[in-house]
Amino acid sequence: MHSYRWCGSMPSTATATTTTATTMIRRLCCLQSVSPSLPFSSASTTTKKPLVFLGAPQVSAIVLDTLLNASASPHSLFEVAAIVTQPPARRDRGKKLALSPLATHALDRGFSPDLIFTPDKAGDDVFLSNLKALQPHLCITAAYGNILPTKFLDIPPLGTVNIHPSMLPLYRGAAPVQRALQDGVKETGVSLAFTVRALDAGPIIATETIQVDDQIKAPDLLELLFHKGSELLIRELPSILDGSAILKAQPQDDSKATLAPKINSDESWLSFDEEAYVLHNKVLEVQLPGKKAVNAAAFWNGLPVHCVYLTIQNLSVWMLYIMIKVRMDCDGCERRVRNANVIYNFKNLLFVGCRGEICGAITSLWLLYKNLVRGVDMSNFLPYIKYCESLSRKA
Repeated sequence: MHSYRWCGSMPSTATATTTTATTMIRRLCCLQSVSPSLPFSSASTTTKKPLVFLGAPQVSAIVLDTLLNASASPHSLFEVAAIVTQPPARRDRGKKLALSPLATHALDRGFSPDLIFTPDKAGDDVFLSNLKALQPHLCITAAYGNILPTKFLDIPPLGTVNIHPSMLPLYRGAAPVQRALQDGVKETGVSLAFTVRALDAGPIIATETIQVDDQIKAPDLLELLFHKGSELLIRELPSILDGSAILKAQPQDDSKATLAPKINSDESWLSFDEEAYVLHNKVLEVQLPGKKAVNAAAFWNGLPVHCVYLTIQNLSVWMLYIMIKVRMDCDGCERRVRNANVIYNFKNLLFVGCRGEICGAITSLWLLYKNLVRGVDMSNFLPYIKYCESLSRKA
């Protein structure tokens, strides 16, 4: 088996602790004949089928942990031969290059940095040459985020299997969990499917459903689904590795397919002319900060601010971060906030007039001035709030 090592001089800014930095900056590797450096293989490595795992965000580390733990067993049928993830990117305000969460987690677990690949594109010729040299029997993806071309999919003889957090063919695309919450679904799930060139359209190996309550947020639901998907993967791996899974996999009914495109910036606006349930679901689909709203205003120490204006793009004014929750026990407060331009302090909650008969209650507030701060206790915040006509409205 071959491994890949960094070839070339270290960057001038490297220090004694820059093993991670070396991995971050590495783009291309030279092929060398060296012994495998994975600590997760037993003496029976030669009988195990090599697989390659592809992912990027923190939730993909859930799947990696499951695979590494299972492969450590002397009776395991496979080993994780390599990891493919997104290239280091500039994150946060410091604009420093940072590894993907998956790469960081893999290194923390002791995975060899020589076997973590970060191609700009999965169709990169040098990367594909290195991948072929590993002779993987199977590739597994979990929120990798890059399109896999045919020349990639042709490499593993057992194919490529994807963990997708929806009940395919529903919610094909980049944001299945967010779109499901936006639609207010009561049930969703995770699918294990073979990857084909068409988006999330491959034959389904297995699925598992879960019930969705009306308070769970997208990050929590996403994590739960990838835990379920990891368990599903381990359960189905024997049939995938012996080739029987492809025979039993069920084709998707394309006529029932729905799409889940990435949430764009235009969709981040909340309008209180919409029904409260719609606003509630929109807030659930993202992690704060991430939503911005119009048609309501408040005063903070005499300063006019946009209430529930959820953005960090403009740091020159006060902004309030909120979580909206539908309240049925308004006790007539909807009559006071019938106008969608008014917010109302009632029973230690801020009620906002929405379309229809139900108000939206602001149950969580975050203050922002220059920097994001911790959530404000409502009992401390309410004395500074006056319900008033909106000072501005989005055109």
